[in-house]
Amino acid sequence: MTKGPPLRSSPIRSPRGPSSIASPAPLRIPDPSLVVLVGAAGAGKSTLAARLFDPSEILSSDAYREAVSGDAADQGATRLAFRILHREVGRRLAAGRLVVIDATNVETAARRELLARAAAAGTAAVAIVLALPAAVVSAQNAARVGRHVDQAVVDRHLDRLATALAGGRLDGEGFSAVHVLRTAADVDAIRIERMPIR
Repeated sequence: MTKGPPLRSSPIRSPRGPSSIASPAPLRIPDPSLVVLVGAAGAGKSTLAARLFDPSEILSSDAYREAVSGDAADQGATRLAFRILHREVGRRLAAGRLVVIDATNVETAARRELLARAAAAGTAAVAIVLALPAAVVSAQNAARVGRHVDQAVVDRHLDRLATALAGGRLDGEGFSAVHVLRTAADVDAIRIERMPIR
C-alpha cells in the first residue's frame, strides 16, 4: 500500500491561536489511515471517537486494560494492554483498514511507536489533539463515572501535551496532518471527511 499525499490542517486564525479550528469545514481523513487521538485523561477522546468513527475502527487502551485485568483503570496492566493493542494495530493496518487509537498518547514514545506501525504499513497517520483548557479537562474528569483518574495524573498529561504542542513539535513527528481542538466548541463542531486511498 502506498502512502497518499500529505494532508495538513489549515485552521482559520482566530483569537484562540493559529492552531485552533474555527471553521465548520470537515477534517480530511485518509481512508485507510491511522488516526491517533491525543489528550489528557478526561479530555473527551472516547466520546469524540464514538461520534466520528465506527466502533469497529476504534482501539481503546482502557478496553484492553479491562480485558487484561478486569479494570480499565488498572495502570499495572498498561504494558501488556499496549503490547496487544500495538499488535492489533499492525494487523489491521496491514489489512488496509482505518484504525483509531483512543489513548492519551501524550508521551513522545507512545506516539513514536504508533507512527512506526503506520510507516511499516505504508499508511498515513493523522493526529487529532484535544488541547482543551485545564479547568475544562479537570471538570470533565471529575464528572466521569467509574473511570476517574487522579488529578495529579491529569496534570502530568496536560504538561506533556503542552510540551508536545510547544513550537510545533508535534507537527515534526511524522504525522501527515495534526488537527488541534482547543475549546469545547471546537470539539462539538468537528466533522470528518473520509478521503479514500486505494
